[in-house]
Amino acid sequence: MEKVIEELNTMGTTAISDALDRLGINGQAVGIMPLDRTFRLAGRAFTVKTIPVDAVKPGNVGDYIDEVPEGYVVVLDNEGKPNATVWGDILTIMAHRNKLAGTVIHGVCRDAMRSLELGYPIFSRGNTMRTGKDRVECVGINEPCSLGEVHVTPGDVLIGDADGIVVIPQERVEEVLNISREIEEAEENIRQEIAKGGRLDEAREKFRYHALQTRQTS
Repeated sequence: MEKVIEELNTMGTTAISDALDRLGINGQAVGIMPLDRTFRLAGRAFTVKTIPVDAVKPGNVGDYIDEVPEGYVVVLDNEGKPNATVWGDILTIMAHRNKLAGTVIHGVCRDAMRSLELGYPIFSRGNTMRTGKDRVECVGINEPCSLGEVHVTPGDVLIGDADGIVVIPQERVEEVLNISREIEEAEENIRQEIAKGGRLDEAREKFRYHALQTRQTS
């Protein structure tokens, strides 16, 4: 794992989310959550776009998996639809075998137990048993896509934990990392102050808590 991604992963999504707010970057994929709250995920995006398809003309939905580089995150954009899955048991087995970092779905998955058994991180809008075969078709690989209101470009960095998923534009990773460090340090200082018996309002004022995530205009 790249050093910058590894460090971002240790900070978690909350500090990164605040850093994104401060920079005016819309990178919080709200509503996409891990199947298991212990899952963590960090890596660059390999994007896949799917659309509904008529059963008379079924489409390919999973043959891209062998092309995903080790350590990457599969980002699946199925327009958030809950009525057909785009990820299941066999893809989980392949992704785990190939040492992918995880899967993030703007939509739903199935065969959730396999993910839990293997400890393979899946973040999605839910899970159901209904297959996507004959219902969805892959129409774009490694092209810009979205996780709801958040745009994802191939190579962008995704970090995921119990609070969800954040997406960092690849050209701003260092900038986000530096501000995330600052936020983490300030919040740790506040924790230490109150652990010594100090007042929360005074600790927050001392370490500029209320300004940490506020967007800067200059």
